[in-house]
Amino acid sequence: MAETKTKPVDKMTFEEALAELEVIVRQLEAGDVELEKSIAIYERGAALKAHCETRLKSAELKVEQIVQGATGPATEPAAFD
Repeated sequence: MAETKTKPVDKMTFEEALAELEVIVRQLEAGDVELEKSIAIYERGAALKAHCETRLKSAELKVEQIVQGATGPATEPAAFD
């Protein structure tokens, strides 16, 4: 985990960022971190959260493009039985 703490957030994969964010949340919830360190890791956590949201949005758009395909969304005639 040590190498991801110094790794720039924008160079992290979604999984790396999420794993580090989970560690930060556990540390903050435990409440046994000094105030200055709490502020620093909270700041990093906010950056990790934003990075994860960006990566998820990008993935969502890619999936949407795959589903729609080059000709737009696939439609099927409705069956009224």
